[in-house]
Amino acid sequence: MQQTASQQEKREKKRGSAPFLLGLGITLVIAIIAKYIAMLPVLSIIGQLVIAILLGMVWRATLPVPGSSMVGVEFASKKLLRLGIILLGMRLNLQDIIQAGPKVFAVAAFDIVFALVVVYGLTRLFGVNRRLGMLTACGTAICGAAAVAAVAPQVKADKQETAVGVATIAVLGTLFTLAYSVIYPILGLTESGYGVFAGGTLHEIAHVIAAAAAGGQQAMDIAIIVKLTRVALLVPVALVIGWWYHRQTKYKDGASQAERTPLAIPWFILGFLAVSGINTLGIVPQSIAAQIVALAYLLIAMAMAGLGLNIDAGTLKRMGIRPFWAGLIGSILLSIFGFALVYWLGLS
Repeated sequence: MQQTASQQEKREKKRGSAPFLLGLGITLVIAIIAKYIAMLPVLSIIGQLVIAILLGMVWRATLPVPGSSMVGVEFASKKLLRLGIILLGMRLNLQDIIQAGPKVFAVAAFDIVFALVVVYGLTRLFGVNRRLGMLTACGTAICGAAAVAAVAPQVKADKQETAVGVATIAVLGTLFTLAYSVIYPILGLTESGYGVFAGGTLHEIAHVIAAAAAGGQQAMDIAIIVKLTRVALLVPVALVIGWWYHRQTKYKDGASQAERTPLAIPWFILGFLAVSGINTLGIVPQSIAAQIVALAYLLIAMAMAGLGLNIDAGTLKRMGIRPFWAGLIGSILLSIFGFALVYWLGLS
């Protein structure tokens, strides 16, 4: 009797885990497909993460997704996202940033502050809500989709806002990557100066690499260092934004929201910094570190697929127009500011 009850309990657990595994499996399939699509010419500029969110939207529109399996999709878009961001720290070597010197750090810091203030201000001017406005600003200022995903919990953004933020930054980054590659010959910058400019103003790491390639290997090397310096600043920026948003919601519905809701501490972002510290110490061989970074992107791509499965094209069209125009104008101003900054600091 007891053995029969035990067997029945096991069968029930197995049946309960099947929808979870199905949902998780769908995000994994989408992430893997996105990885290989991103290896194709031109599409590599868009990147695996953005392609994953777009494929998720296509899957939702064309194939049935059982409601019970969404528990696995939710797990990917939340838990795996945080784990992926932590592991992504293995890409960052803090020693490279230190060796690049204070001017490179200054470029990254000034560009981030400028983009945050200007893009967020423009989104508010265009009537975009505060959460989506901040996601657009962070994606422009720091590191694209990864920044949007990392900051979203800090401002309590929902799935639709996060997905729109990621898609907006993807389109803008691709446009500016192509524009940089075309205008490079007329900018009058050295290879090093162009690398600082591209690394300090473009959205995703993939965008930086693609655009900097026009300037040669030296441009690409310095561009990656500047970009990774911006990535390293994700941690303090996310903390400050979390505090700021917490303060902004202090008074709501006649009560003190700040007192009712404690400030969320993004432990996964601190984990990102800890993993980058491990990589800096050289404890992990570079071959293994590269595999960990690839795993990180796979996990984040699964999370992006999960976001895509939760949003339809109508929502993207309805919510994405105003953030796009605000981000476009802000990105143009950031490019002008970044270009002037390179000359001002004598890095041209």
